[in-house]
Amino acid sequence: MANNLFIDIFKTSKPIIGMVHLKALPGTAAYDEKKGMEWLIDHAVSEAKKLEAGGIDGIQIENQFDKPFCKPEDTGPEIVAAITAASMAIKKAVDIPFGINVHLNGVKQALAIAAAVNAGWVRAFELANAYISNSGLIEAAGPEAVRYRRMLNADDIKIFGDFHVKHGSHFIISDRTIEEQVDDVRTSGGSAVILTSTTTGKAPTVEDAQKIRKATDLPILIGSGFSTANATDLLSAADGAIVGSSLKVDGKIANDTDIERVKELMDIVKSVR
Repeated sequence: MANNLFIDIFKTSKPIIGMVHLKALPGTAAYDEKKGMEWLIDHAVSEAKKLEAGGIDGIQIENQFDKPFCKPEDTGPEIVAAITAASMAIKKAVDIPFGINVHLNGVKQALAIAAAVNAGWVRAFELANAYISNSGLIEAAGPEAVRYRRMLNADDIKIFGDFHVKHGSHFIISDRTIEEQVDDVRTSGGSAVILTSTTTGKAPTVEDAQKIRKATDLPILIGSGFSTANATDLLSAADGAIVGSSLKVDGKIANDTDIERVKELMDIVKSVR
């Protein structure tokens, strides 16, 4: 199942999805009004082109620098409009698949954007259950998301779902096992599960991935800390990865993409395939 899904989307097994981290969008605290949207879109397109030139298999577009993030119900149309504008420009500039992630857990917003720009997937930080984030209580997006997707006539858009996602407290569901939480992603409409560690840039272990492999038949994506140092080991147990920080200059999330880092990682991935 994993291979079939990813081959359909990415035309390869064990795909690597590179991040296009949009600079702070209009209406957020850090938005640069002097540079404006035209500069922001040009920068996003440049990042996407570097990822493609480095051999990446797909791109995920997200509003990474809109911190502090709003909860889904407070994520306004200005954010949706800006991500849509950037996504359309990226779509015209590259030929690889792309998906959408709207912080924080704005899955309906992501689906609306994805339907408008013909993206292949969206990421959901909390498709099932609930957790406490820096923004407060984040509840399950799945029940509304799958109905909204059907209303949009967009069932071809896949939902990649986190469980026990990084940057949050999951004590509220501590009486549910990790295996149960993984299966909750499936029953809530997830097409793939995303395995992260506790923070951005920190990787889960191979043992973690092996444990999740036993709990689900959905494809598994590594969602944090994937790099040249651990790619071979992690891909022995997972079906692909979403990569951000390790592909940036000096490995820092705020920096621009380093095409040489992308090439180095993809050389390793190709040897694993």
